Amino acid sequence: MQFLMVIATLTGFASGMVAVLLKTLVHFIQQGIENIPVTRFAYLLFPAIGLLITVFIVKRFFNGHIEKGIAMVLKAIARKSSFIPLKHSYVHIITSSITVGLGGSVGLEAPIVATGSAVGSNIARVTDFNYQERTLLIACGAAAGISAVFNAPIAGVIFAIEVLLAETVVSYFIPLIISSVVGALCSKIILQEASLFNFVLKQTFNYENVPFYILLGILAGFVSLYYAKTFKTVEEKLHKGKQNPYSKAMLSGAMLMVIYFIFPPLFGEGYKSIKLVANGNFSYFADNTSLFSLLNENWALVAFTAFIVLLKPIAAAITIGGGGNGGNFAPSLFTGAYMGFFFSKLINNIPIIKIPEGNFSLVGMAGVLSGVMYCPLTAIFLIAEITNGYELFIPLMMVSSISFFIVKSYEPYSMETKELALEGQIFTHKKERNILTSIILGDILQENYESIQPDKKLKDLIELIKRSEKNIFAVVDSKQRFVGIIELNDIKQKLFQPDNYDTISIKSLMKKPAAILNTGQDMHTVMEKFDVTHSWYLPVLDENKMFTGFISKTKLFNKYREILASQGDLYEEN
Repeated sequence: MQFLMVIATLTGFASGMVAVLLKTLVHFIQQGIENIPVTRFAYLLFPAIGLLITVFIVKRFFNGHIEKGIAMVLKAIARKSSFIPLKHSYVHIITSSITVGLGGSVGLEAPIVATGSAVGSNIARVTDFNYQERTLLIACGAAAGISAVFNAPIAGVIFAIEVLLAETVVSYFIPLIISSVVGALCSKIILQEASLFNFVLKQTFNYENVPFYILLGILAGFVSLYYAKTFKTVEEKLHKGKQNPYSKAMLSGAMLMVIYFIFPPLFGEGYKSIKLVANGNFSYFADNTSLFSLLNENWALVAFTAFIVLLKPIAAAITIGGGGNGGNFAPSLFTGAYMGFFFSKLINNIPIIKIPEGNFSLVGMAGVLSGVMYCPLTAIFLIAEITNGYELFIPLMMVSSISFFIVKSYEPYSMETKELALEGQIFTHKKERNILTSIILGDILQENYESIQPDKKLKDLIELIKRSEKNIFAVVDSKQRFVGIIELNDIKQKLFQPDNYDTISIKSLMKKPAAILNTGQDMHTVMEKFDVTHSWYLPVLDENKMFTGFISKTKLFNKYREILASQGDLYEEN
């Protein structure tokens, strides 16, 4: 146990330093482009340049594709025994710093989680830890990364538990806390206070505003649903486009140029403008088109922030779909801040009502983060920590829980994990399903089965039975394609009729199996087919219909029990 604590500390330090490095790189790039002597609107070209450079790096050095974000980490935990390739310890630092630093409308948190998780996984690989310990160190790395970027150690721990660890035991908390605290110390000591994401509350919580917070929670839920739907729709259209990656990057850069020209706050990850909104200082905006000047000052601000809320998921999706690297953590906070400001500003335009715009912006951040990322507890504690107190704890709990409830009523899985969850590629919070997900079909496939062709005779099968211990055989044609099976129980009587050995054909003895499995099929489907057919053996075919072996229900159950038995507290052996 003591050794694990030491390794957790090392993981927290390494992941915290990686988060500091990434934030520093982005800050350096942003400072660099701000100091370039260019015309007023020349900065609009930088997002396209960032996408082109990112696409070039990925195409030239990483075979044109990298797995991104939280989904990559969850898939590694469920399907790859918590082994994350070493390249993920640096590829996200390079690509996301360029994407975000040059104006991509996404956040650094998902790349930081991916990088911190990779650091934890590879440290565990060096120390020869088992699967459970590797998974815990992945969570430690992610917790340290979130803790460092927000200076919020509690939120880091809760994020790791809520998002990455489908099952948690009490003994996990100590390594997670150690890693998270070390990560927070790295950022607090090295980064300047101005670059950290924090606020000072100007107004305390007033219980008379509870009805408005309830309305804000409902709005946050539906805005979260809109965010997820819009983001996935736009990203998929760009991702499935037939043009080459460079053309796609240029097209995406051109679309971002138009969006940024009309709505400058959407440029980059947007934390500077979030601070203006959440601190109640957002009273002026650059109206490059002069469209909003047609309205009076108050209603112009309301209309402008409404468009910001609606366009942020589109800008984020264009950035990712165009080849950039980043995540939806920061965009969801950005959307929530502007949603909260829009709501409070709209209410305050009613003469007899006055609610704190800064407080509603902060609470709105928690509501949309909870609804988009499916992490209500993380959202609550994150905003509580970055405001340096728990004055808003009650409205944070109300808005986050209402938003989460609404979103879960429509979609059981988050937008980033829905496809993988339905395919059985990642763990959910269902223990039995998680155990099946961790079983790979190839690990229980029995390949040493004899096969026979349908034009053979019973005597040929007798010879096969003599040298085999199996009671089931595959029938394949001359091209080795599967056509059926023979079970000994079905032909017992014929085995004692030697006069018919030369006359009975295999074709007349074989039958179709109750079901057929395919290589790579998830174990949930495999188990369902066993349950429906009541079979004890099912054949497995490859993509060319070639027979590869049989899956035994007995072996599947034994593997299930083995994994179940191994999922005890990882400290029990210590």
